[in-house]
Amino acid sequence: MRPARRPAARTGWTAAVKDALDRPLTTYYLLLGATALLLTIGLIMVLSASSVYAYRETGDSYTVVRRQLMWVALGIPCAFIASRVPIPWVRRLTYPAFAVSLALLGATAFMGVEINGNKNWLVLGPIQVQPSEIAKLSLVIWASHIYAVKERRLGRLNEMLVPVVPGMALATGLVVVGRDLGTALVFFALAVAMLWIVGAPGRLFALALAGVSVLALALAATSPTRLARIATFADPFKDYHGTGWQPAHGLYAMASGGVFGEGIGASQQKWGQLPEAHTDFIFAVLGEELGLVGTLLVVGLFFVLAYAGIRVARETTQPFVRYCSFGIVTWLLVQMMINVGMVLALLPVIGIPLPLVSYGGSSLLPTLAALGLLIGFARREPAAERALKQRRRARSAGVSARG
Repeated sequence: MRPARRPAARTGWTAAVKDALDRPLTTYYLLLGATALLLTIGLIMVLSASSVYAYRETGDSYTVVRRQLMWVALGIPCAFIASRVPIPWVRRLTYPAFAVSLALLGATAFMGVEINGNKNWLVLGPIQVQPSEIAKLSLVIWASHIYAVKERRLGRLNEMLVPVVPGMALATGLVVVGRDLGTALVFFALAVAMLWIVGAPGRLFALALAGVSVLALALAATSPTRLARIATFADPFKDYHGTGWQPAHGLYAMASGGVFGEGIGASQQKWGQLPEAHTDFIFAVLGEELGLVGTLLVVGLFFVLAYAGIRVARETTQPFVRYCSFGIVTWLLVQMMINVGMVLALLPVIGIPLPLVSYGGSSLLPTLAALGLLIGFARREPAAERALKQRRRARSAGVSARG
């Protein structure tokens, strides 16, 4: 008689992955690791993509990356503080942050500095900021706070809509006045995501999609440059020496990178052919130097952030944490997709940075603060909190034993 077959032991790699994902601190470490890797890749790529531009403008190849290092040095403490601030304190800041963001957006719409056809920069003394980047974070925490307060009343449509939809529509309108179509799309995605997570009916999304399509076409029609970009984005080579120049050279960069890339610093397109190589089109330089492997790594890291953020939203018992986590994930993922879509000529060039990778403090600081909040939510999960306390006690015991 043959012995009964024993069940297979959980020794395969799939079992190991499942065990790792089931650990209480997995979400926390996924967020920390993906953020750190994207930030590191971003610094390397800013150094490479900006070196020629910086030398041509200032005579020093390291001018731009030094500024980015300064923003990182400011952003990491911001992320740390955001991860440690108690949630009630964050919620107390929602209305002041929202009001300040609207004021800055209003000032930008009417007194802002126009760059590349978009009036989305505001001069505040010696610095120039992009208030729409700050507004993304304030809109997320403001809407999350309101929906958390209304948690028991969200079965009614009017409670879902007011005041979140009018508030976001006002912010979007101020951005549209400045002709910043990319940020307007991110604001719209945030509004749709927040309505979806609170259970808004499907017909509302169909109506919203129709409305934003009409608005996008109207906005494009008011700008001949933007209209030309939209008309030629599917085939940038139709107007190669005009509106197709930037996306065409972005495609050249991506194509020449192949699977493994030309190597760090070996990009040819950054020598003047590719405009905004270290900002909106840094993904093209990344594709040229690191190849398909590098681009998939970066996109994969954004999906790791999204996966970890959704885990936080799914496992929490606090409505504010659920809504805020989902809002932050939507913001970063949609912005990444728009930026990558621009570079791959799947979307028109509408000028939006790649989070954590592109150069710029106005984008980096709010993004790191948002990820700091998300990391704080993950470390406050009951199982994660217990695991961290046990580690601290074990570390203290080890120090005492050695002493």
